[in-house]
Amino acid sequence: MIIEDIALTFVPHLGARGVAHLLEIFGSAREIFAAGEEGLIERAGVRRDIAKLIANKAGFAEAERELQHCQRHGISPIASTDAAYSDRLRFTPDFPHVLYTLGAVESLNSEHVISIVGTRRMTPYGERMCNKIVEQLAAQFPDTVIVSGLAFGADAAAHRAALMFGVRTVGVVANALPSITPATNTTLAHEMLAQGGAIVSEISSQAHQNGNFYIPRNRIVAGLCDGLFVLESPFGGGSLHTAQAADGYSRTVLALPGRATDPMSAGTNALIRTGAARMVTSADDLIEELGWKRSERVECVRSEVREMTEREALLMSLFGDSGDGVPLDALIERSGLSAGEVSATLLDLELTGAVRQLPGKIYEKIL
Repeated sequence: MIIEDIALTFVPHLGARGVAHLLEIFGSAREIFAAGEEGLIERAGVRRDIAKLIANKAGFAEAERELQHCQRHGISPIASTDAAYSDRLRFTPDFPHVLYTLGAVESLNSEHVISIVGTRRMTPYGERMCNKIVEQLAAQFPDTVIVSGLAFGADAAAHRAALMFGVRTVGVVANALPSITPATNTTLAHEMLAQGGAIVSEISSQAHQNGNFYIPRNRIVAGLCDGLFVLESPFGGGSLHTAQAADGYSRTVLALPGRATDPMSAGTNALIRTGAARMVTSADDLIEELGWKRSERVECVRSEVREMTEREALLMSLFGDSGDGVPLDALIERSGLSAGEVSATLLDLELTGAVRQLPGKIYEKIL
C-alpha cells in the first residue's frame, strides 16, 4: 500500500471500474500517476478532464488525511495490488481498489469462504437453520469464514452463528471505520475481531454518508466468497440484489426454501423456482454445490460453552423437537417451577442464544 493507491480512489469521476481499467493497463497506482496526461489518454482512452486531474496529482491531499485517520484508529488500508487483498474479490470487474480493514485480513483468503445474507426480519425458522448449517460447516471445515453485512436480522445471525461454533467471520460495512452501523452491533463486531475475524469497508472517512452505500457494499459481500447463501428474503429484498451481483461474478447462489405462505421466504422460493439459486437444506447440500473437498472430519467445538443448569435443562426439555413455540404459562405449569424461577431461567437461556422470546410471551428453542 502506497499513498498513490488511496489517492487514486479520490480522483473525481473515475469510479471503481475506471480504476480497474487503469490498473489493468498500467499495473499499479504509481505507474498511473506517472503516465502523464497524454499517456493516460493515448494508452487508456481516459477523458482529458480526468487525465488532467490525475496528472496534477488529484487526490493526494485527501489521501494524506485518510492515512492519518487510519493511523489514529488502527485501520489497515490494503490495495488490490497487495498480497493481503482478497484473491476472489480482485477478479471481479468493479472491485474496490482500497479496502479499509480492522482485524485479521488474512481471513479474506481462507480456502473456504461463504457469504450469508437475508432479510432483517428473519424468522425463528431462518435463525435455527442458520445455526444448524454453520454448525455443520464448522464441524467439517474449521477454516470456514462466514461473510455478511453486519446488519440486523440474517446478517447478525450469521455472524453470531460463526462465533458460537468457533469459525471466523468477516463483516462488510457500508460506512467508514472504525464506526459500526448499526451502532447496536458494535459489541458483536468486537467479538468477531476477538475471534480472528475482520471488519472491512471501502468507504473513506471523508465520504459523505447519504444512505447510498448499501448496494455497492453488497457487491463486496458477493465478491469475497465461493458462494452466496440467501437465508430468507421477501420479494424485492436487498438480499436478492446481492444474489444478482453474486451471479454476475459467477458465484454459486444458494437459497433456503421456506413455506409457500411465508412472505419472508417468498424471495428465496422464487430464486429456487426460477433456477437462479440451488436449494440448500443442510451443510452437505452447500458443500456439494460449492465442490468443497472434505478431508478428515473434525469435531466442532463451541467457544466458551458452559453446561446447562438443572433448571435450564428442564425447561429446554419442555420444548420438544417440533420447533413450535411454547407459551410462558405452559412452561410454568409443565416445569412445576414458580413464575419467577421460570422467567429468570428463560432470561439466562436467551442470553446464551438457546431460546428467543416471541410476541405474546411465547418462547421458541433456537438450538
